[in-house]
Order: sequence, then structure tokens, then C-alpha cells
Amino acid sequence: MASSLHIDLHKISKFVNLSIPALFVVFLSAGHFVSFYFHFFTVAFLFMVIANFFYMTVQKEHVILKNFGLMGQARYIIESIGPEMRQYLFASDTEERPFNREERSEVYRKAKNIDSASSFGSQQNFDPSEIKIRHTMFPTPKEALQPFKITYGEERGLEFAYTITRPIMISAMSYGALGTNAVRSLARGAKLANIPMNTGEGGYPEYHLMEDCDLIFQIGTAKFGVRTDDGLLDDTKLAEIASKPQIRMIEIKFSQGAKPGKGGLLPKEKITDEIAKLRGIKKGADVVSPPYHPECDTVEKTVAFIKRVQNVSGLPTGFKICLGKVSEFEVLVEEMKRQDVYPDFITVDGAEGGTGAAPKAFLDGVGLPLLVGLASIQDCLKRHGIRNKMKLNASGKLISPRAQLVAFALGADAIYSARGFMLSLGCIQALQCGNNTCPIGITTHDPELQKGLVIESRAPRIANYVHNIEHDLEELLRATGCKSFSELTEENLYIPSDTVLGNYRLNSPEVQAAAS
Repeated sequence: MASSLHIDLHKISKFVNLSIPALFVVFLSAGHFVSFYFHFFTVAFLFMVIANFFYMTVQKEHVILKNFGLMGQARYIIESIGPEMRQYLFASDTEERPFNREERSEVYRKAKNIDSASSFGSQQNFDPSEIKIRHTMFPTPKEALQPFKITYGEERGLEFAYTITRPIMISAMSYGALGTNAVRSLARGAKLANIPMNTGEGGYPEYHLMEDCDLIFQIGTAKFGVRTDDGLLDDTKLAEIASKPQIRMIEIKFSQGAKPGKGGLLPKEKITDEIAKLRGIKKGADVVSPPYHPECDTVEKTVAFIKRVQNVSGLPTGFKICLGKVSEFEVLVEEMKRQDVYPDFITVDGAEGGTGAAPKAFLDGVGLPLLVGLASIQDCLKRHGIRNKMKLNASGKLISPRAQLVAFALGADAIYSARGFMLSLGCIQALQCGNNTCPIGITTHDPELQKGLVIESRAPRIANYVHNIEHDLEELLRATGCKSFSELTEENLYIPSDTVLGNYRLNSPEVQAAAS
């Protein structure tokens, strides 16, 4: 039997909105005839009377306010704090997005150098939606592990080839998206941990260079920092930046996980003198980043552009891509072979990636997930016999050692993470990255909000996170029976057919060919 109980909010609102002027009159009279102190209430209710009159009579933009007055405003207030209420009071440890409380807590503990062990079993589902790591009965002895080391540019015999000795790097986050203190904290932490940091597409990396860490300079589609007045690549500016000893590699951004197929917009109101100088742009006009490099409007020109950047910089040069059409990437690979031009690395970004703001339609609906994109590119390079020509970096929600080991098993040579390092700085996932209101002072240029982010105390957290990730990765690697990350393959994973990756595997060209 259906319940007859029903709350009539419209009647309640009418009662409240009639009570406000009535109580104003009551307190006005009481203040006059009984005690002056009642006028404190008189003033408060006078304000509510004026606000209600404005909401219900003057303004015409908001229907809720026009119909319900202050009661409607209460609804907007409750709605605005809903995410915070859910995060701290109602959501369980495993249901938040994009990272749940359990995942964030693990990063916080690693960054603070606190043991991240848990008790009473895992909170994961252990159902067909989860990829797991296959262990062996005979784990690798610690002394038998091979030290991690990969060299970018060794395939081309570069004079300035670059070697990393840690399996994780700081992914692209630009000055502009991040504030000064955040950039410097990350850069100083990278120096302490002996890992490189990607500059993002923010132009000349002044604040990155202050901390003297190794840098990967990113060239976005707008060419910030290395652009001509018409937005094309300026070889002289690129050569000047590449000559700095801190710049160790160059990354051309073809697309990113947050918004593949979409360029960014920098409104003229946000272009300060400093931003204009660092990005090499003019004030007084919006800067619209094209969705692709103007020099790269065909596959032939794209491969030629990679070669051009390699020649001008003299540094290991690769590109970042969120995979869309596998067939399109196949054509790109064929053109690489035809021109005999190969990037020194490819950074595979998953559609689940993204630190900054992006249109929701792109965040939710465009691009392949990381694991499918990574497996697809790995398969394609192997099929064409050129996997040994370059390194593969993986990026996209890889904040935990478990997820990172899965990426290694699918072909990654090294791991990129951005949000893992943001969480290490203390990010609370307030989801205000594009509003300049980040409460932790990471994605804001507001000096009042940035002052709480003290570089001296935050930088060591970056190093702690790296060292603890590395420790857990080595323990997981030993459990598989492998001696190095390069030995890992899909045989070290349990991939249920119900997962996106499992479904891809069942329908991949390799499986179909074998079946026929």
C-alpha cells in the first residue's frame, strides 16, 4: 500500500515567506514597546524581507527563487555543499570518483611516509570487472632483482640520450593550470627523488627551472613558449629552450586524455603580463589552441614534424597521444617506417586522464581507456616490427603500484602520473581545478590560497611518494617471479573477459587471426 504521506514544499514555502514579514513586524513592535534588544532580530528579518522581495518580484532569471524565495535559496546552498557533505559524511570508502577515499588515503600515507598496510581484507569486489596480478609459487629473491634503468634516445644513438632510474615520472601539468607554489613544490620534490617532471604546455618553464630538476618540455598545439606570432613552431626559440641543461627531453602533445580532439581556450582576462611573457602570446585577445598542430594536417607532415623537432632540439623527442582510431595509428606507424623516422618515446594517455578543466562531453565521452589504448599501441608496434625503436610511457589514473604494474605488463616502459603527485601535495579532490578556488592552493593563483602550500614542507612528500611507490612495485614484481619490469607480459595478469580490456582482447586482430 502506497504511503499517503507527502510533504508539500510549496505550502511550507508560502508559510515561511508569510512568516518572515510577520515576524519582522513582531520584533519591530517588541523593540519599540518592550526592549531595544529585540531590534537585533528586527534588522535580521528586515534583511530577509528585502531578499525575499528581490528574489520573488525583481529577479527573473531563477525559477526556484521566484517561486520559493529564501526557501529556494536554501536549496541552492545545500546543493552547492552536496559534494563536500557526501565526501566527508555519506560516501563510503570505495564509491567516490574519480578517486575514492581508499585510493586517496594510500597516496597520502605514502607521501607522509606512513605504513599504508590495511587490515581485515580488501574492499575491492573481486568480481569479473577487476584485473588482477598473477603471482608465482617461487617469488624472486630481492638480491636477484635488476635495478630499474631505461635510456631515452639510445635507439638513435643520441649524444644527449637521457636515462631514468626510477619507474615513475611527473606527468604534464603547466604553470597556469597550477600555481607558483605547486609547480615549485613538485619540481623541488622531483629533484629530491631524482625523477623528471613534465612542464606541460605552459610555455617557458621559469618556475620549473628555479628548482633545477630534470625537465621534459612539452610542446602543445598552441606552441606556447616556442611559437611564432601566427602560432607555428619557432625553431630558434625551441633550440634556445632545448639548450638549457635542465631540459632533458621534448614531448609533442598531439592529444590528451581529458579532451582528445579539442584545443584549449585561454581567455584574455586571464592573460597577465607574466603569462603573456612565458607563453609567448599577446595580451588583449583570447588565445584558442587548435585541436591539432597546424603543421600536422596529414600523416606525412606529422612524421616530418617529429623529425624536425628531433633535429632542432637534439634531445630525445616523443609524442603524447590519447588513442582514438586504432586504424589511424596504424597508418601513422606505416608512415614512420616509410620515412624511417621514429619517436624516441610515445606517451599513451587514457581517456580517464586529466588534471585540469575540460568540457564534460569530452571528459566523459571521447577517447579510449588507457589499458585498451596501451595494449593496442603495443600490439601495433610489435606487428610492424618496430617496438624496439622507442619507449612507451603510460598515463591515466596510475596512482597506485597495482595499477602501475598492470600498465608495465601491458607494455609500458615507464609510468607517468599527475594526479598522484597532486594528491601527494595534499589535494583533497575538491574538483575546483578550473575555478581558481582550489582550497589547497594547488590549481589557483590566488595568493591567499597559495600561501598555505609551503614549498619546504610539500617537496619531501613528493620524494616520499616516489620511494614508497618504488618499494611496492619491487615487492609486486618479486611476487610475479620476474626480475625486471621488462620481463612482465600479459601472462602475469588475470584479465576477465567482462573487462573493457578483456573484451578488446577477445576481438583483437591477433585473436581473430589465430581463431581463423
